[in-house]
Amino acid sequence: MAPRRSRSAASLVFVAVTVAVAVLSLAIAGILIVDGQRTARAQAERVTQAVAQTVADTAQVADALAGDDAVAASALLQPQVEQVIVDARVDFVTIMDPDGIRITHRDRERIGEPYLGSIPAEPAALTEEFTGTLGPSVRTIVPVERNDRVVGWVSVGVTIGSITATLGPRLLVVAGIAAALLVAGLVGAVVARRATRQVTGDLPAGAIRDAVSSFESLRTLGEALRAQTHEHGNRMHTAIALLELGRTAEAIEILAETSRQSQVLVDQVAARRDGDPTVGALLLGKASQAKERGIRWRSHIEPDAPRSVLTPVDAVSVVGNLIDNALDAAASGSEPRWVEVRMTRTADDELEISVSDSGAGVPPELERRIFEHGFSTKPAGAEGRGVGLALVSAIVDDAGGSLAFAPEPTTFRVVLPRRNA
Repeated sequence: MAPRRSRSAASLVFVAVTVAVAVLSLAIAGILIVDGQRTARAQAERVTQAVAQTVADTAQVADALAGDDAVAASALLQPQVEQVIVDARVDFVTIMDPDGIRITHRDRERIGEPYLGSIPAEPAALTEEFTGTLGPSVRTIVPVERNDRVVGWVSVGVTIGSITATLGPRLLVVAGIAAALLVAGLVGAVVARRATRQVTGDLPAGAIRDAVSSFESLRTLGEALRAQTHEHGNRMHTAIALLELGRTAEAIEILAETSRQSQVLVDQVAARRDGDPTVGALLLGKASQAKERGIRWRSHIEPDAPRSVLTPVDAVSVVGNLIDNALDAAASGSEPRWVEVRMTRTADDELEISVSDSGAGVPPELERRIFEHGFSTKPAGAEGRGVGLALVSAIVDDAGGSLAFAPEPTTFRVVLPRRNA
């Protein structure tokens, strides 16, 4: 069976953008639909309130209800109510006496029956949703008063079916907006895929990550070696000057001190039975880099710390970026400035790498983003290398390990499976 071909980075970008746009379009459509429903209901409430209050304030209605002849009042008001229903585009206008007996109704056969709905105990307007003879409706009931006495009630309603029907045109607009967003997103996804392909060709995402990891490893090693060479050069120049001045003992002491400091770390690295010599060389260079920046370097490497499953390139990228983050944080903090690197064996025979620093710590919001997304603590562009921690997170995840963060002091802890013999 032929091995499955990995998707190219350009294809992954296309899929990611397309899915994001589709989700966004659906979310916007849902929000617009919910907002449309809310707006339609609010409009129905305003209409029923306005029409009910207008009818209740009509003098002819108050005069008809103030009399004792319900039949005459019904004959007078029913035609007017039917015209109001048409003009105001509501579903019913019901006028009733103080006891709630219908004087008018959309269905003339219902006249004389009790009103179905809530009648306020006090003479005040009330808007509610209630199921009556026409089904569920949003309705408003207001009192009809004459000489500070309630002589009847007016109820105006719009059925839920009518409210839903008004959403039809809005749904068409929503569908048009969602479709336009989706088309624009697909165009953007095609452009993004083309742009990505121009940069990466048909390389899978893993290959691109490996390339970035290799670049980061070379950069990290290069900086470490430069710092170590610079430090040794300074010490050598100082020793030569002392020799020229005849201060041989002091020249020997400087050279001996350099040898002792380097030998401590060399001994720790060499003591590991299954260590990575590339990482050892990196640590030697980073120790010099820390000294060059006025940062105290502390390291503890247990002899039984296992070798991880990472390749030398990925190992240098992980350890180097963590140390770079720590050095930058310590350098920007107050005295005493220090960085500590530890490599130990866990209870599950895995390799644990922890890097701590004396920096001011990570702001709470950035700490949350680190946990959720693996963002770097360093800015991108000219002020920093913003891909550092994100690259570490990707490498560790691919290796089946874990990356954890703890404040006070700022500590990044990586746990990696050990390499099988």
